[in-house]
Amino acid sequence: MLQEASELIGRQCYTNMGIYLGNVTNLVIDVEGAKINGIFISDTNPLLVEGSRPINVPYRWISNVGDIILLNYFPKHVGGKEKAIA
Repeated sequence: MLQEASELIGRQCYTNMGIYLGNVTNLVIDVEGAKINGIFISDTNPLLVEGSRPINVPYRWISNVGDIILLNYFPKHVGGKEKAIA
């Protein structure tokens, strides 16, 4: 059981299919609401995230936290920015 939110930093994160996504490098916190809104993951798996870009994963996508973080949802692939249609 976590004692502090900062204990999430450095944990490995996996999708619901057991695929390694990356390590948590920071937290996205709602200070006024005193809750975690998301986890920030750098050096992501290039099979899941185009260009291994850092991403913010919404906290509601987390299924379990233990020695690792397991997500209950993650898209099949996260691409770059979509081009606007004029």
